[in-house]
Amino acid sequence: MALSLEFHAAPVMVKQQPYLLVDLSSACSQPDYNSQGLGCWLQRQAVPVIGYLRDAKTPNDMLEYVDLVVDRVIDLDRITANIAENPVSSMVLIQVLRSTESMDVQQALTVESLAYSTLQSGTEFTTWLEQFRESNRRGIENTTLPDRSPPVLLSREAAVLNIRLNRPDNNNALSVEMRDGLFEAFQLLAMDSSIKMARVSGLGPCFSTGGDLLEFGGFANPADAHRVRTLSLPSRVLAEHVDRVEFNLHGACIGSGIEIPAFASHVTARPKAFFQLPEVSLGLIPGAGGCVSIPRRIGRQRTAYFALNGKRINARTALEWGLIDAIVD
Repeated sequence: MALSLEFHAAPVMVKQQPYLLVDLSSACSQPDYNSQGLGCWLQRQAVPVIGYLRDAKTPNDMLEYVDLVVDRVIDLDRITANIAENPVSSMVLIQVLRSTESMDVQQALTVESLAYSTLQSGTEFTTWLEQFRESNRRGIENTTLPDRSPPVLLSREAAVLNIRLNRPDNNNALSVEMRDGLFEAFQLLAMDSSIKMARVSGLGPCFSTGGDLLEFGGFANPADAHRVRTLSLPSRVLAEHVDRVEFNLHGACIGSGIEIPAFASHVTARPKAFFQLPEVSLGLIPGAGGCVSIPRRIGRQRTAYFALNGKRINARTALEWGLIDAIVD
């Protein structure tokens, strides 16, 4: 059967194509076209399967079989370039999204953690980490004394627990101490039934720029990293009490700065808030729960598009996608 399928190889991959590009419009017009047979074959591919659809409004029965759908050449070029640059993390991202789509949330978080930990020992991440440390060596060596104030502030108003990220000078980057503070705050919510609602926000210019890059690569081995993530990931506790949590976002919401909020039942953002998943460019995948929380809001394919594109989206787009629930002034 003649199909319009394009294979592209990256020099860093040995005998392996980094992605499969399918022209959906052309494939569906073939005389011997069999959507189910072709679809089953596509779902067995290890690499990202990109569906190119010139007119996104045209119905196409192949859509469910691809990992993401692109309808603009400019986006296609960016995504394929990103995959070619980081083929392993791109492949792992797609495989995690596929396998966890119908999983229980806690099981899915375990799969995400295992995949994230595996990538931490990979060439793509270690290369990025070495380059990052070299370019930021002076800043790392001249790190100021740690802030002694609590990384997460808690206050109680009747049945409402206010949780505020309190590292504005560091853009509320999710450091180990902030992660532990959030984990304890969500544990308090879980144990105290008199708390009817928890409202999470961030102090300073933004909600959170995601993981603290200065702490990346801090574990001796990936197995220890997985163990710690399994025992102290805030998302694990949050996922069990989503109906009692609201997030109010502003400014930059990058990486874990949107992965964690996406679990909540209600997420609001200010008009100038923006969102981004940059992990693939670091040789990683979202590791704070984003491979689980974000697809359950916007779907597997759009999550793949969001992560592999790597671009920021604004609050209006996030609202259209369902990533947030309201824009507030």
